[in-house]
Amino acid sequence: MGRPSTVDVDLAAITANAAALAAAAPSSALCAVVKADGYGHGAVAVARAALEGGATWLAVAMVEEGLELREAGVEAPVLVLSEAPTDMVAPAVAAGLTLTVYSEQSVDDAAAAGRATVHLKVDTGMHRVGADPADAVALARRALDAGLVLGGTFTHLARADEPEEPLTAAQLAAFEQVLADLAAAGIDPGLRHAANSAGLLLHPAAHYDLVRVGIALYGIPPATTLSGTDPVAGLAPALTLTSEVTAVRELAAGEGVNYGHRWVAAQDTRVAVVPVGYADGVRRDYGLRGGEVLVGGVRRPVRGVVTMDQLVVEVGDGPEVRRGDEVVLLGWQGDEQVSATEWADRLGTIGYEVVCAFSARLPRTQA
Repeated sequence: MGRPSTVDVDLAAITANAAALAAAAPSSALCAVVKADGYGHGAVAVARAALEGGATWLAVAMVEEGLELREAGVEAPVLVLSEAPTDMVAPAVAAGLTLTVYSEQSVDDAAAAGRATVHLKVDTGMHRVGADPADAVALARRALDAGLVLGGTFTHLARADEPEEPLTAAQLAAFEQVLADLAAAGIDPGLRHAANSAGLLLHPAAHYDLVRVGIALYGIPPATTLSGTDPVAGLAPALTLTSEVTAVRELAAGEGVNYGHRWVAAQDTRVAVVPVGYADGVRRDYGLRGGEVLVGGVRRPVRGVVTMDQLVVEVGDGPEVRRGDEVVLLGWQGDEQVSATEWADRLGTIGYEVVCAFSARLPRTQA
């Protein structure tokens, strides 16, 4: 028997989520974003499940991630969302990956590698990477003159998860102007795309020809502010993190647990030890911030600091807890759920970081 702490991924949930998201943007192709090892869910398995659910495109952050998909036999179009380093352009083109360009250097690199298909990224307000809108026509022309295929033109929305924020409308207006400029120059922009998960869920005007769905594909709201809404019915979290109780100890009033005794028992109680820690991606301060787990279908508070390999849970109340009992850190147990959004709320972060943080030393199952 292997390690009792495991990440389990429900691929049927990924497929169902993809189908629901595709139905929410019926005039657009669905691009499943599977970067960062499929947000910690497993890129290859997630890609296949998403394609089964109706996705027709995949997206990654790095050429290496796209090559992993190709080596696994995934043949769907794959967009690399950022410019590739010069030495990775030729392998990307050879593998049939679609490159993103937003500088003269990236256009020239792609042209040197052969007849590549590229998407032009325009910065309309994220202020991270992307061409200045004023340079879009010149870059598109440079790509075409160099023999490249302009397969798409896109932008990225910075605050789409804030429904009342006017920046999204301003970004879409800037993007529309770029598209108009390209049309005036006689240039076909290819696939037009702007929507991320929040853009798909909250901004129909951003749907265009293709929607790029990341976190929603995994059944997690793109922001904690959306956790109480259900813009697309049927989305379900696909990832569960489980472990088991390895020891139960009696604790007298006044005794503390773990390094620094950051929590001290106010009365006689019992605590359970669970073999998962911050080396696995459970933040050290999870218990200090009110984090809970599920044991026997009951919420149990994590006490003290989480250590590298273990955490301690108070189990003095409720049904008796024994060694070997299942512990759910993320997911459902009976009628109770601990969600990635709940973790994010407690830790002052977002659900993306929660699921991406689970380390490779946690065994993963996908079914």
